[in-house]
Amino acid sequence: MQSEDQWADQSPQQGRGPGWNPVTGMAGWDPRLGPPGWGPQQPFSPPHVPPFQPTRGLSPWGMPARHSWEIPLLIVVILVTVTGYLIALLFLLVGAVNYYVVLVTLAPLLLWFGRGTNYSMQRLNAVKMSPTQFPEGYRMVVEAAARFGMATVPDAYVVLGNGQINAFASGHGFRRYVVVYSDLFEIGGQARDPDALAFIIGHEVGHIAAGHVSYWRQLGMFLVPFLPIIGNSLIRAQEYTADNHGFCNRHLGAPGAMKTLAGGKYLNSLVDFDEMADRAPQDKGFFVWVVNAMASHPVLTWRMWALRDRSRHGRMFLRPSGPPPPRMTATPPPYPPAGPPQPMPPAGPDDRTGSYPGYGEIPGLPPR
Repeated sequence: MQSEDQWADQSPQQGRGPGWNPVTGMAGWDPRLGPPGWGPQQPFSPPHVPPFQPTRGLSPWGMPARHSWEIPLLIVVILVTVTGYLIALLFLLVGAVNYYVVLVTLAPLLLWFGRGTNYSMQRLNAVKMSPTQFPEGYRMVVEAAARFGMATVPDAYVVLGNGQINAFASGHGFRRYVVVYSDLFEIGGQARDPDALAFIIGHEVGHIAAGHVSYWRQLGMFLVPFLPIIGNSLIRAQEYTADNHGFCNRHLGAPGAMKTLAGGKYLNSLVDFDEMADRAPQDKGFFVWVVNAMASHPVLTWRMWALRDRSRHGRMFLRPSGPPPPRMTATPPPYPPAGPPQPMPPAGPDDRTGSYPGYGEIPGLPPR
């Protein structure tokens, strides 16, 4: 499904064992430089994914959560779509043929043809991420797939953005792939905000991990464009699910990704993520509800609030309420830090969270 969305020292660290990487919190190759063969490296070992914890999955130390509205809405949409197929077949049998009857009747063939054509366009025109082409993005795709427990790493392509900020995930047959517009690398490459790019790639790989690009699922959702409220709500729920994957993959990139969607790749640094998220419960009215209900993606203020409030699923129909969640952005401490040097964190995972403290991505436990 389409999405408008939207690392450190290479030497071993004392007490970490050979090949420890402070960026990834794992032993093996540096994610910025790749596995052996891409340059001078330490011995390769597969990326370590923090163990599953029995949480709701709205935090980086648990598996990503599927939004609570996604499956109920999916069932409703599939029932409506199947009913539409049966009605179209009935009209076809009695000879009442028109454009819509033909469109629905041929839906399986049209969807198969469209997915195959889209995949071939990327294979013929896009740059395929690899150890030598966009290696940083390639490593992010590999790491996201490992974190989500995927058996196969999806292909990843870069297409010319021409100023557009976008990315999407799709598939054809048994193939799954991610497409990232080139402009995201301007704001997500080594020179700008790698965390934001990791969040976006985690979001798109999350669509694949959650089954959103399955042929049969999309066939069951074929009538979504003709269901303006229910259909759009299902797509919004899927986007919230993918955001949970992106947050799990690189929570530090959530503010940067949302700021780029709000202000663009040149003015994103002027956007205050928390100030914009704070408006979610303040902006009210009938037309606010209409705009959200008709949107295929969560409106930005609600989406930012959901990324900041990891205690519950993002709001689908009613604006957020209650006290504002803890701020995600803050003024960084002065450098060098005042006071005596702090000891290195322990080498093993935290007993409470299963996370590795040196990973650089795991926040403290949320308040009860």
